[in-house]
Amino acid sequence: MSEQENETQQKGFYQKVLTSFKSEEYTENEIAQKKSDWQQYEEKPKKKRYINDFPNYFFAGFWIRLFAFIIDLLCINAMTSVVLDTTFTWMGMERATEFLSAYSLLALAIYLAYFTLLTKLNKGQTIGKMIFGIRVICLTEKKLTWKTVLIREMVGRFILQGNPLLYLGYLPAIFTNKKQHVADYFADTSVVTINLIQAFNQKANA
Repeated sequence: MSEQENETQQKGFYQKVLTSFKSEEYTENEIAQKKSDWQQYEEKPKKKRYINDFPNYFFAGFWIRLFAFIIDLLCINAMTSVVLDTTFTWMGMERATEFLSAYSLLALAIYLAYFTLLTKLNKGQTIGKMIFGIRVICLTEKKLTWKTVLIREMVGRFILQGNPLLYLGYLPAIFTNKKQHVADYFADTSVVTINLIQAFNQKANA
């Protein structure tokens, strides 16, 4: 097929497509405008640029993160007992456990505030993570920003803790290369083992 015939065939294709929107044929200027408008749909999504691109074996596994989480829950339960139980007893208020009760909402606020504030202000470490030597990092930022922390710790944990079935959202941390659960995926975060990074750096500098 000659180049001219090929151009004629393409033009005919354009006309068939474009005239499906309009009973009359489009002008050359209209065709050019449509082609320009549609180019955006040909573009492939850009790959995320990882700043903290650690080797996969630096990321903390599911079980060590689970043990750190249990420590954090013990700390939160202690804080809740001291703050809420004491306050409700002193004020003579009933400690109702329904989801929308004042006690449950305040307990949820303590839970979310614990993870959010410590993760941001303590450079990615809660008490449990400090004990087990692991740290939350962002894959696309050098330092954790409030936006990233709020997505992971506030929104993500609120959703994952909302229903026992949603706990399954933590399971991808077992199978994914970067050990990310659902909230990690949306926040572009993960958890790394500090000792492995330190050992690697010491060996590299020896």
